[in-house]
Amino acid sequence: MSEMQPVNIRSFKQKVRHNKSRFKRFLTKLEKKAPKGIEKITADLEKEVWKEIDCLTCANCCKTMTPTFTNGDVRRIAAHFNVTPAAFRDKWLYKEKRGTDWMNKKEPCQFLNLKDNKCSIYEIRPLDCSGFPHLPKKMKDFAHVHKQNVEYCPATYRIVEKMMAVIK
Repeated sequence: MSEMQPVNIRSFKQKVRHNKSRFKRFLTKLEKKAPKGIEKITADLEKEVWKEIDCLTCANCCKTMTPTFTNGDVRRIAAHFNVTPAAFRDKWLYKEKRGTDWMNKKEPCQFLNLKDNKCSIYEIRPLDCSGFPHLPKKMKDFAHVHKQNVEYCPATYRIVEKMMAVIK
C-alpha cells in the first residue's frame, strides 16, 4: 500500500492519455459481465485509494467539470446566500441545451478557492459534488460514469488501475 502523496496533475493527465482506451475497454467489460464479488473488491480497493489520494492537492474535478444542480441544490445554496433561486441561477448557472440540467456558467467552479482547493460551500454543496467520484456505488451500474471520471479524477483512475490488477 502506498502513502498519501500530492496529486501531480501533469503526470496524471499523461497517464490518462496513455491508458484511457485500455481503461474504458476494461470498464465496458465490467458493464457487460461483472465478476462475482465485485462489490467487495471495489469496497476494499476504495479504502486503499483514499489512503493514497489527497483531493485537496488536486481539485481537478472542480477545475475542469461542472456538477448538475438539482432544484433542491439551487434552493439550498440560494438560501445560504440570501438570494432567490432565480437570482442564484441567473448569476451562476445555465440550463444545459439538451435537457433540464442546471450547470455552472464557468470553470473552475466559482465556489472553489484556488489557493487551497477547498470548496467555500462544502457543507451545502450540490449532491453531484458530494457523491463524486461515485466510487462506493455499484461498480457495474456506474461503469459508464467511471469511463468519464477516469479522465478527470485520480482516485477513479487509481481504483480502476487497481481493479485491473486484481481482475485479470
